[in-house]
Amino acid sequence: MMVVASSSGQRPRSPRMARDERRAQVLRIAQDLFSSEGFHHVSMDDIADRAEVSKPVLYRHFPSKLDLYLAVVDQRGEDLLAAVEEAVEPIENGPVSPGDGRAVVAAIVRAYMAFVQTAGESSALLFESDVTHDADVRSRVERASSQTAGRIAGVLGPVTGLGEQDCDILAVSLISLAQGAATHRFRQADEDGNEHAAELVTRLAWAGVQGLIRDDFEYVAPEER
Repeated sequence: MMVVASSSGQRPRSPRMARDERRAQVLRIAQDLFSSEGFHHVSMDDIADRAEVSKPVLYRHFPSKLDLYLAVVDQRGEDLLAAVEEAVEPIENGPVSPGDGRAVVAAIVRAYMAFVQTAGESSALLFESDVTHDADVRSRVERASSQTAGRIAGVLGPVTGLGEQDCDILAVSLISLAQGAATHRFRQADEDGNEHAAELVTRLAWAGVQGLIRDDFEYVAPEER
Protein backbone atom coordinates (compact mmCIF):
# COMPACT_ATOMS: atom_id res chain seq x y z
CA MET A 1 0.00 0.00 0.00
CA MET A 2 1.35 3.41 -0.94
CA VAL A 3 2.27 5.81 1.87
CA VAL A 4 0.10 8.92 1.77
CA ALA A 5 1.69 12.27 2.47
CA SER A 6 0.51 14.17 5.53
CA SER A 7 -1.80 17.18 5.25
CA SER A 8 1.23 19.45 5.48
CA GLY A 9 2.58 17.92 2.26
CA GLN A 10 5.52 16.36 4.04
CA ARG A 11 6.31 12.67 3.69
CA PRO A 12 6.28 10.66 6.90
CA ARG A 13 9.86 10.06 7.93
CA SER A 14 11.11 6.54 8.47
CA PRO A 15 13.50 5.81 11.35
CA ARG A 16 17.10 6.83 10.87
CA MET A 17 19.26 4.16 9.22
CA ALA A 18 22.93 3.72 8.45
CA ARG A 19 23.77 4.45 4.81
CA ASP A 20 24.12 0.79 3.82
CA GLU A 21 20.88 -0.14 5.59
CA ARG A 22 19.01 2.65 3.83
CA ARG A 23 20.40 1.62 0.45
CA ALA A 24 19.36 -1.98 1.04
CA GLN A 25 15.88 -0.86 2.10
CA VAL A 26 15.45 1.27 -1.02
CA LEU A 27 16.63 -1.62 -3.20
CA ARG A 28 14.07 -3.97 -1.65
CA ILE A 29 11.26 -1.49 -2.15
CA ALA A 30 12.31 -0.67 -5.70
CA GLN A 31 12.56 -4.36 -6.52
CA ASP A 32 9.00 -4.95 -5.32
CA LEU A 33 7.62 -1.97 -7.24
CA PHE A 34 9.52 -2.64 -10.48
CA SER A 35 8.47 -6.31 -10.31
CA SER A 36 4.78 -5.58 -9.81
CA GLU A 37 4.34 -2.38 -11.84
CA GLY A 38 7.15 -2.36 -14.41
CA PHE A 39 9.88 0.22 -14.92
CA HIS A 40 7.78 2.78 -16.78
CA HIS A 41 4.92 2.83 -14.27
CA VAL A 42 7.07 3.48 -11.21
CA SER A 43 8.45 6.92 -10.37
CA MET A 44 11.11 8.02 -7.94
CA ASP A 45 8.27 9.69 -6.02
CA ASP A 46 6.60 6.29 -5.61
CA ILE A 47 9.80 4.78 -4.27
CA ALA A 48 10.50 7.71 -1.94
CA ASP A 49 6.94 7.53 -0.59
CA ARG A 50 7.17 3.80 0.08
CA ALA A 51 10.60 4.18 1.72
CA GLU A 52 9.39 7.22 3.69
CA VAL A 53 12.38 9.30 2.66
CA SER A 54 12.74 12.60 0.86
CA LYS A 55 13.70 12.60 -2.80
CA PRO A 56 17.06 14.30 -2.03
CA VAL A 57 17.87 11.37 0.26
CA LEU A 58 16.83 8.91 -2.43
CA TYR A 59 18.93 10.67 -5.07
CA ARG A 60 21.97 10.60 -2.79
CA HIS A 61 21.86 6.82 -3.04
CA PHE A 62 20.78 6.53 -6.69
CA PRO A 63 21.22 9.45 -9.15
CA SER A 64 18.34 8.31 -11.36
CA LYS A 65 15.55 5.77 -11.69
CA LEU A 66 17.62 3.91 -14.27
CA ASP A 67 20.58 3.69 -11.88
CA LEU A 68 18.26 2.25 -9.24
CA TYR A 69 16.77 -0.23 -11.71
CA LEU A 70 20.24 -1.36 -12.79
CA ALA A 71 21.23 -1.89 -9.16
CA VAL A 72 18.17 -4.08 -8.66
CA VAL A 73 18.96 -6.09 -11.81
CA ASP A 74 22.56 -6.51 -10.67
CA GLN A 75 21.38 -7.83 -7.29
CA ARG A 76 19.07 -10.36 -8.91
CA GLY A 77 21.90 -11.45 -11.22
CA GLU A 78 24.23 -11.96 -8.28
CA ASP A 79 21.57 -13.98 -6.48
CA LEU A 80 21.03 -16.22 -9.51
CA LEU A 81 24.75 -16.84 -9.94
CA ALA A 82 25.05 -17.62 -6.23
CA ALA A 83 22.21 -20.16 -6.51
CA VAL A 84 23.93 -21.88 -9.43
CA GLU A 85 27.30 -21.82 -7.65
CA GLU A 86 25.80 -23.40 -4.54
CA ALA A 87 24.16 -26.11 -6.64
CA VAL A 88 27.14 -27.16 -8.75
CA GLU A 89 30.03 -26.69 -6.30
CA PRO A 90 29.50 -29.97 -4.38
CA ILE A 91 29.26 -31.88 -7.65
CA GLU A 92 32.24 -30.18 -9.22
CA ASN A 93 34.49 -30.89 -6.24
CA GLY A 94 32.94 -34.07 -4.92
CA PRO A 95 32.64 -37.73 -5.83
CA VAL A 96 30.70 -37.98 -9.11
CA SER A 97 30.52 -41.24 -11.00
CA PRO A 98 32.41 -41.33 -14.32
CA GLY A 99 30.47 -39.54 -16.99
CA ASP A 100 27.59 -38.78 -14.65
CA GLY A 101 26.51 -35.39 -15.95
CA ARG A 102 22.96 -36.09 -14.89
CA ALA A 103 23.72 -34.84 -11.40
CA VAL A 104 24.98 -31.59 -12.89
CA VAL A 105 21.87 -31.17 -15.02
CA ALA A 106 19.61 -31.92 -12.04
CA ALA A 107 21.46 -29.43 -9.83
CA ILE A 108 21.14 -26.66 -12.40
CA VAL A 109 17.41 -27.27 -12.95
CA ARG A 110 16.80 -27.26 -9.19
CA ALA A 111 18.88 -24.10 -8.78
CA TYR A 112 16.62 -22.26 -11.20
CA MET A 113 13.51 -23.64 -9.54
CA ALA A 114 14.77 -22.49 -6.14
CA PHE A 115 15.86 -19.08 -7.41
CA VAL A 116 12.51 -18.29 -9.02
CA GLN A 117 10.60 -19.57 -5.99
CA THR A 118 12.63 -17.31 -3.71
CA ALA A 119 12.83 -14.27 -5.99
CA GLY A 120 9.18 -14.46 -7.02
CA GLU A 121 8.07 -11.96 -9.62
CA SER A 122 11.39 -10.11 -9.30
CA SER A 123 12.97 -12.94 -11.31
CA ALA A 124 11.22 -11.36 -14.31
CA LEU A 125 13.62 -8.41 -14.01
CA LEU A 126 16.27 -10.81 -15.33
CA PHE A 127 14.12 -13.04 -17.50
CA GLU A 128 11.41 -10.75 -18.89
CA SER A 129 12.51 -7.15 -18.34
CA ASP A 130 10.30 -4.52 -19.97
CA VAL A 131 13.29 -2.25 -20.58
CA THR A 132 15.75 -4.46 -22.45
CA HIS A 133 15.58 -2.07 -25.42
CA ASP A 134 17.75 0.21 -23.25
CA ALA A 135 21.39 -0.61 -23.94
CA ASP A 136 22.46 -0.33 -20.29
CA VAL A 137 19.71 -2.60 -19.04
CA ARG A 138 20.28 -5.11 -21.83
CA SER A 139 23.98 -5.16 -21.02
CA ARG A 140 23.35 -5.89 -17.33
CA VAL A 141 20.78 -8.59 -18.05
CA GLU A 142 23.05 -10.20 -20.63
CA ARG A 143 26.00 -10.01 -18.25
CA ALA A 144 24.10 -11.96 -15.61
CA SER A 145 23.00 -14.54 -18.20
CA SER A 146 26.51 -14.79 -19.63
CA GLN A 147 28.16 -15.29 -16.23
CA THR A 148 25.67 -17.98 -15.30
CA ALA A 149 25.99 -19.74 -18.67
CA GLY A 150 29.79 -19.62 -18.42
CA ARG A 151 29.70 -21.20 -14.99
CA ILE A 152 27.38 -23.97 -16.17
CA ALA A 153 29.42 -24.60 -19.32
CA GLY A 154 32.54 -24.94 -17.20
CA VAL A 155 30.91 -27.69 -15.16
CA LEU A 156 29.42 -29.51 -18.15
CA GLY A 157 32.81 -29.88 -19.86
CA PRO A 158 34.47 -32.28 -17.41
CA VAL A 159 31.37 -34.50 -17.12
CA THR A 160 30.59 -34.71 -20.85
CA GLY A 161 33.95 -34.48 -22.60
CA LEU A 162 32.47 -31.96 -25.07
CA GLY A 163 34.42 -28.98 -26.35
CA GLU A 164 34.11 -25.46 -24.98
CA GLN A 165 31.90 -24.17 -27.78
CA ASP A 166 29.54 -27.14 -27.53
CA CYS A 167 29.28 -26.71 -23.77
CA ASP A 168 28.47 -23.02 -24.22
CA ILE A 169 25.56 -23.91 -26.48
CA LEU A 170 24.36 -26.64 -24.13
CA ALA A 171 24.55 -24.28 -21.14
CA VAL A 172 22.43 -21.62 -22.85
CA SER A 173 19.91 -24.26 -23.96
CA LEU A 174 19.72 -25.79 -20.50
CA ILE A 175 19.23 -22.37 -18.94
CA SER A 176 16.37 -21.61 -21.31
CA LEU A 177 14.69 -24.90 -20.44
CA ALA A 178 15.16 -24.58 -16.68
CA GLN A 179 14.20 -20.90 -16.63
CA GLY A 180 11.00 -21.43 -18.59
CA ALA A 181 9.93 -24.38 -16.45
CA ALA A 182 10.76 -22.58 -13.20
CA THR A 183 8.79 -19.48 -14.20
CA HIS A 184 5.83 -21.58 -15.31
CA ARG A 185 5.81 -23.54 -12.05
CA PHE A 186 5.97 -20.36 -9.96
CA ARG A 187 2.99 -18.86 -11.74
CA GLN A 188 0.99 -22.01 -11.16
CA ALA A 189 1.24 -21.21 -7.44
CA ASP A 190 1.73 -24.89 -6.66
CA GLU A 191 4.98 -25.44 -4.80
CA ASP A 192 4.10 -29.10 -4.21
CA GLY A 193 4.68 -29.81 -7.89
CA ASN A 194 8.16 -28.28 -8.06
CA GLU A 195 10.07 -31.47 -7.30
CA HIS A 196 8.16 -33.42 -9.91
CA ALA A 197 8.71 -30.63 -12.45
CA ALA A 198 12.43 -30.50 -11.68
CA GLU A 199 12.75 -34.25 -12.18
CA LEU A 200 10.76 -34.12 -15.42
CA VAL A 201 12.90 -31.32 -16.87
CA THR A 202 16.08 -33.08 -15.71
CA ARG A 203 15.07 -36.27 -17.51
CA LEU A 204 14.32 -34.33 -20.68
CA ALA A 205 17.58 -32.35 -20.61
CA TRP A 206 19.79 -35.26 -19.59
CA ALA A 207 18.39 -37.48 -22.34
CA GLY A 208 19.65 -34.93 -24.84
CA VAL A 209 23.02 -34.27 -23.21
CA GLN A 210 23.71 -37.96 -22.67
CA GLY A 211 23.25 -38.65 -26.36
CA LEU A 212 26.05 -36.20 -27.16
CA ILE A 213 28.75 -37.69 -24.92
CA ARG A 214 31.54 -39.29 -26.94
CA ASP A 215 31.79 -43.08 -26.68
CA ASP A 216 35.50 -42.83 -25.93
CA PHE A 217 35.11 -40.16 -23.25
CA GLU A 218 36.86 -40.87 -19.96
CA TYR A 219 35.79 -38.96 -16.88
CA VAL A 220 38.54 -36.96 -15.16
CA ALA A 221 38.25 -36.80 -11.36
CA PRO A 222 38.35 -33.31 -9.78
CA GLU A 223 41.81 -33.79 -8.26
CA GLU A 224 43.24 -34.77 -11.67
CA ARG A 225 41.94 -31.81 -13.64
